[in-house]
Amino acid sequence: MWINPSVKVTYNIKNVWRIPFLNISYSQTEQVLDSQAYNAPDHGTFTSSSIVQPAISRALQTLFQDSLIPWKLVARNALSSIEPSANAYRTYITHLDITQTAPDKTFKPLAGEVDESYNLTITKNGEAKIIAVSAYGILHGLQTFIQLFYQHSTNHGIYTNLAPVSIIDAPKFPHRGLNLDVSRNWFPKADILRTIDALSWNKMNRLHLHMSDSQSWPMEIPALPLLAQKGAYQTGLSYSPADIQDIQTYGVQRGVEVIIEFDMPGHTTAIGLGYPDLVAAFEAHPWPDYCAEPPCGTLQLNNSATAPFMKALFEDVLPRVAPYSSYFHTGGDEVNQNAYTLDPTVKSSDPAVIGPLIQKLVDENHARIRAAGLAPVVWEEMLLDWNLTLGKDVVVQTWLSDESVAAVTAAGHKALVGNYGFWVRLEIFA
Repeated sequence: MWINPSVKVTYNIKNVWRIPFLNISYSQTEQVLDSQAYNAPDHGTFTSSSIVQPAISRALQTLFQDSLIPWKLVARNALSSIEPSANAYRTYITHLDITQTAPDKTFKPLAGEVDESYNLTITKNGEAKIIAVSAYGILHGLQTFIQLFYQHSTNHGIYTNLAPVSIIDAPKFPHRGLNLDVSRNWFPKADILRTIDALSWNKMNRLHLHMSDSQSWPMEIPALPLLAQKGAYQTGLSYSPADIQDIQTYGVQRGVEVIIEFDMPGHTTAIGLGYPDLVAAFEAHPWPDYCAEPPCGTLQLNNSATAPFMKALFEDVLPRVAPYSSYFHTGGDEVNQNAYTLDPTVKSSDPAVIGPLIQKLVDENHARIRAAGLAPVVWEEMLLDWNLTLGKDVVVQTWLSDESVAAVTAAGHKALVGNYGFWVRLEIFA
């Protein structure tokens, strides 16, 4: 079965405005789409059409300009065993009809809140259909559709050797994510956007940005300007509010929800670069006594300045996150008890002293997150090591062992599974 740029595409019966896919760059495609007023999202306002129609354009752009020749999918000199003759009679796909069966209620879903399933069929007569409940199901269907096709080795067409096709597909896990550490390692915005592309191609739906750690604070906070001015690796290696909005918007348009994490109270050395009075055990030595990795630094828990700082931080950030995500991650891993002997507001390593202070910090921050309409996420130590009382809406991210997953779920929480023993930290819900 063959396909060419004259294929007719409809979305919910209406013809999709088409571009001349050949001889036009991707950036030009995006400019044309913008000029056609496809309900372009503005400050977190999205529609099904604003998600699906550009996705159709991107899919066909990939299909007709970037399809691969499957040399490496067969043995040496064996491509002819799967590739049709370029001169043989061709049956073409005449139209691709895309149907969304229900209106979308959210573009920043909680895990499991959106039906991402889809059905894809291609008949022997050249009729192709994608049917899905949601816009995100349609995005997944489009990815599968274009992955059925190859470019002919003669460069004389695009074909699939699998037709007729009938695919009924749905994700096994409602949260399928990747954790990208942008604090320990600087990644330009373009690289993050490219990562979102890769996630969408693989039907993953979350990007967890580990935004802060001991090594740097790369996110600009207008209410607290010294965080990035002093905490970034160097001038220019930070994300402006416009950058964050671009990343979040780009993700939503591709079915990838961006979750931002501020790790605390441990791993907060970078805060001390701009606000030194808030951090205890700052670059303390010998470092193995005071932190899991250098440079050491932990948030002062009983400092009267900590609460106003947190208030300013979250009042700045949460309104800029809430239109794009239903989660915010407050960290909580690897809190070193001994570091609090160097905290002038605590002066103790006793968990009975430190635990209630961490509980208060977490309670206040989670109250702010809930007030913004988001669900909090924490690392497993907050529940399993410090025995904090957490709301039932709190997602607990496990990373130390598979046994942690069982302990978290037994305590009645959703577990976000990302065992650090693997080369890349993937996340799924249990």
